[in-house]
Amino acid sequence: MKKLRVGVDSYSLKPLDLSPFEILEWAVMNGADGVQFSEVNVPPGTAVDKTFLQELRSFAAENRLYVEWGGGEHIPLDLASGRPKDILSGNRKAAEQAFQVGASTVRSCSGGLMRWKKDSPSTEEFLRLMAAALRDEKPMLRDFGVVLAIETHFEFTSFELLRLFDMCGTVPGEYLGICLDTMNLLTMLEDPVLAARRLLPWIVTTHIKDGGLMLAEDGFVSFTAEAGKGVIDLGSVIESIGAVHPRITLTVEDHGGDFPIPVADADFLARFPDLVVPELVRLLGLTVRTRALMDAGKLVVLPRDRWPAVCEPRVKRDIQAVRHILAGDRK
Repeated sequence: MKKLRVGVDSYSLKPLDLSPFEILEWAVMNGADGVQFSEVNVPPGTAVDKTFLQELRSFAAENRLYVEWGGGEHIPLDLASGRPKDILSGNRKAAEQAFQVGASTVRSCSGGLMRWKKDSPSTEEFLRLMAAALRDEKPMLRDFGVVLAIETHFEFTSFELLRLFDMCGTVPGEYLGICLDTMNLLTMLEDPVLAARRLLPWIVTTHIKDGGLMLAEDGFVSFTAEAGKGVIDLGSVIESIGAVHPRITLTVEDHGGDFPIPVADADFLARFPDLVVPELVRLLGLTVRTRALMDAGKLVVLPRDRWPAVCEPRVKRDIQAVRHILAGDRK
């Protein structure tokens, strides 16, 4: 497999309460090739201005680290109130920051769990509103030379994101793309290998994250796992991405927590109209593998509140595990 750079997402290290420069130092000390800043933690009174960002860029360059940026949004609604929300100004700020720090992408995550809320607008309505808002952002994003990388989160499936791009009239590499989170795909009832292949031309950044999928009384439960310890075929996903995007970075993201997927609820399942039987069968196969690993004591659910106690050593192992996969130790 081609040699790709392996880094870390700042969210993984949030319990360490590190500044951006300290996160870059952590990367140097622990063999990471770069950092994706999902968030920027600075002391009170510190301005994340042009000077700050250019110093961050210089520090990264001196240590041969890549820097990727976050702070984008793509849903033009306040998900708590349902009221319209201006995402242009926030995305302009994130794009300008990315430009100053030398990043070519802005990760976008609006943090929705819309399908889990019975009174939420339909997915089609979200897509319509998003397409209208994002079409207007094209000139701004192109002026800054960045791609808004929509994360595969608990919001939209790969099928729906592809429809969004079509509604925006864009092509890969223009101004919209994908931050592929490998584990989140499970929660959206997608096999990570198949979903990655569907999104392949659009992938510009990654969150490499392993996971498991359990059967539950009302459906499934997905959960995070240490890289190489779960049931996601990270080797196949990385090989597919690397073949098309030889300069892609593999950014490790990890955290605790599990996520119920109540597919026994007919109304909930109906919100996934693109789910077909062959893919569901693949997901069921992952539940069999998950159960076998759990019964053997090789895989457990890590509660989210346990993450601070284990995050640093586990992220170090995550980085090394992804390097082993790149070296040919397929998982």
